[in-house]
Amino acid sequence: MKRLANLLVLSLCAAGPLMAEESDTNRSAAEQSAEIYASGYDKFRFGGYGEVLANFMDYGINRFRGTQGQKGNTRDHRNEISIPRFVLAFDYKFNPKWILGAEIEFEAGGTGSAYEIENTENGEYETEVEKGGEVALEQLHITRLIHPAFNVRAGHLIVPVGLTNEHHEPINFFGTSRPEGETTIIPSTWHETGIEFFGTFGKGYGRFNYQALIVAGLNANGFDRNNWVQGGKQGIFETDNFTSPAYVARLNYNGVPGLKVGGSFYYCNNVIANSDKLTEYNSIKGNVPLRIYTADVQYKNKYVTARANMIYGNLDKSEQLSKLNALLSGLSPYTRTTPIAKHAVSYGGEVGFNLRAICKDNPKVPVIYPFVRYEYYNPQQEGEGQQTMDLRNKVSMWTAGLNWYALPNLVVKADYTTRQIGGGEYTSENEFSLAIAYIGWFLSK
Repeated sequence: MKRLANLLVLSLCAAGPLMAEESDTNRSAAEQSAEIYASGYDKFRFGGYGEVLANFMDYGINRFRGTQGQKGNTRDHRNEISIPRFVLAFDYKFNPKWILGAEIEFEAGGTGSAYEIENTENGEYETEVEKGGEVALEQLHITRLIHPAFNVRAGHLIVPVGLTNEHHEPINFFGTSRPEGETTIIPSTWHETGIEFFGTFGKGYGRFNYQALIVAGLNANGFDRNNWVQGGKQGIFETDNFTSPAYVARLNYNGVPGLKVGGSFYYCNNVIANSDKLTEYNSIKGNVPLRIYTADVQYKNKYVTARANMIYGNLDKSEQLSKLNALLSGLSPYTRTTPIAKHAVSYGGEVGFNLRAICKDNPKVPVIYPFVRYEYYNPQQEGEGQQTMDLRNKVSMWTAGLNWYALPNLVVKADYTTRQIGGGEYTSENEFSLAIAYIGWFLSK
């Protein structure tokens, strides 16, 4: 750690002059939409965001190799480079009250596949390669602005569960990658089709904004040991199951300058009703509800930016669900890795300091944020009945690094991460990462 601290100091001293100040990134998409009357464009705007990432790791590719009594991952040194995402965004005003919004995400690269269920062939899964590259429609919605306190949006929407989904753009977190805990146990970026009601109410110290959504619920086929319910996000097939929709609520407090305190709740009454085949869970009596609770806080002033968040999830009848998921077809697009936990948890926080502000706004000092982040997460926090939880899913991690805002909407990142696995019972994982990320509107009229 001493060597890392010395490296950070040297990097600060060697950094070049600032080109522009950083931007304020505390406002969510819902808040921006509610204020779209004064957003600075009359008819349309076009933009997006993206990032390039390189990782240098001292561990192998499979933490779960061998039996639970072994030390887990190997000490293999390997490097990776990728484009995690490239997103194009478009907003169009039919008039001041009706707005079309869309985002298309190009993720990672490679070959995309589409899945079908051939009911004429005993319900077998078939995989058909249909496109080059991994492309996803992240958002496509029509917004009707009615009143600052009440507006309606319908289409393919961001599900605002957790801090990262609400602020998923790459300049809205310090690390080279999105916070690992959140993105391990729930989808990220989480987007589903449905309807949303949102608005802002109150003034001064009593200012709040809210979101309430009804969207397609998660599919229990995709739940597993390592990522809890993350793999249950729909979108694999051409249509999504809507038999048991999910109900989502989020409330943010914005009454103190620089402070934002928020919480969200996700509820799906019966995740097995959204499964691919109606007969897969016949032996489970009654519904299988899923509940996810989150809380988060952000604070930003001239000198410091700090964020903290937590997620706690509860899945009923996880033991029965685990037994049936292990029997899914080997041709299915799901991992079938069990047991699935009854409870999953993630919490963490990060803090960064504005070097230029600390140096009395000296224009020769760049806008660099040295930062540190701590995270704990466990998709197998607690089992049900006779389930045995795998300690290799229990992760405690520290990340320290630098964010250099070369422009208000362009950031260069470097960080070092160390993970303790299973409370130190297994081989630790360490990596150094570099990234560059941007966000912006390229054209606005």
